Order: sequence, then structure tokens, then C-alpha cells
Amino acid sequence: MLKLYNKKVNYEKSGTGTQVVILLHGWGQSTEAFARVADHLKSHFTVYNLDLPGFGNSEEPEEIWDTTDYSNFLKTFITKLNIENPILIGHSFGGRISIKYGAKYNNLKKLILVNSAGIVPKRTISYYYKVYRYKCIKNVLKFLRLKGLLNKLQKNAGSSDYRNSSPKMRQVMNQVIHEDLRNEMPNIEVPTLLVWGTDDQITPLSDAKIMERKIKDSGIATIKGTGHFSYLENLPLFLTIVDYFLKENR
Repeated sequence: MLKLYNKKVNYEKSGTGTQVVILLHGWGQSTEAFARVADHLKSHFTVYNLDLPGFGNSEEPEEIWDTTDYSNFLKTFITKLNIENPILIGHSFGGRISIKYGAKYNNLKKLILVNSAGIVPKRTISYYYKVYRYKCIKNVLKFLRLKGLLNKLQKNAGSSDYRNSSPKMRQVMNQVIHEDLRNEMPNIEVPTLLVWGTDDQITPLSDAKIMERKIKDSGIATIKGTGHFSYLENLPLFLTIVDYFLKENR
């Protein structure tokens, strides 16, 4: 545990290897999400497994952060602990932060993006109709001061990640999910591995193919029959893929 930006940040350090690996979990997760990955990697690397601000045992940020703020936080964390040229492994939201960081700071050794967020999908007319309808109903209920119905409407709205987040982290989520990082990706200079579940419905395999085209030195490794948490659904295969990609960095 350390303090950054006057807030407590929880992390777990393991291993004694000269090469550092930093693990960044997805939205709504914590160090537990990458615990088994950390346990495997600690044999050859020094591993930092973070609770990102607003998750796990780390305090929420003071302001409403976007992806840039999270990448700046990561830079501060790396500088504070005197870490040089780390390898980042980021899942989903953690991957989004990793993309932003890798594009902005040229101090990584390698990058592994696991079912990463960062591509904003094209929305259909029906999607915008649902959003408009929801906002209209919410505004009417607010005007009529029907607090009970308003709370019920908001409780059932959005994804489970959104519903399970605090009011402040919901605002953070609204910031980050609308950030399309395609234009950032060509600025990533380090070897990048994209690990993807073929059945991912949240960040589909088509997103990985876009990233592969945008990131210069990158390639995709698919895990057949897995979804958004491919690395947990087939952990042995995921670890084999990671070991092969990082074998020269041990």
C-alpha cells in the first residue's frame, strides 16, 4: 500500500526477477482477477499486481478521471517505485489504460492486451432511441419528484458493471467508455501481443483485428471457445502463450 495523489493505492508485489511485469485488471475487478497469473509469473519476474484507483482496496480518485488520468497515475506509480521498462499486461479496462500509456510513454519493454477495451463500436439507430427514451423518462420522473420510480429506473439501467459502481465511478465509466483509442495505437512502439477469446461479446475479436492493424509490431493469439475473461476460462493455455511471448525477458 502507498499513497499517490493523497489517496491509498493497494498493490501486491511478488517475485525477484530483474524484469518487472505490471498487471492491470478490468473494470469492477481487483488484484484477485490476476492472482493466479501473478503466482505463475513470479518465478521469473518481479510482479506488481495493482488495485486501480476506485477498485479493490484502492481509494477512488478525487476527480472524475478519464483514461489519460489513469495512464498518468500509472506513470506516477512506476516513477515512485523506480521501475524501469516494465511489461504491461492489461485486461479490458486495464488494457485500455495500457494502450493509452504505451502510446504516450516510450518506456515499456513489451505490452500484452487481453480482451482489451479501446474501440468504440458503431451504434445503431435503435441504441440511440433507447438512450433518448431513457433520458426522457428520467427527466420526467425528476420533474415530478417521483424518487421511488426514479431509483428503480436507475437501478435497472445500464450494464452490471455500471449498476455495481459507486456514483463517482459511474461518472468515470461514462468518461472512459466513450474514448476511442484507434488514433493512439500507431504510437505504440513496443512488441505487443493481443490475447483474445473467440467468443467475446463485450470486446469482440473484430476489435483485436483493428488493433493488430493499428499497432505496428503486434499479433493476435486467440483462445478458442472463451469469452471476455479468456485468460481465466483457459488459464493453462493463456499462461503458455504469455510464457512464449516473454521467454527472452526472463
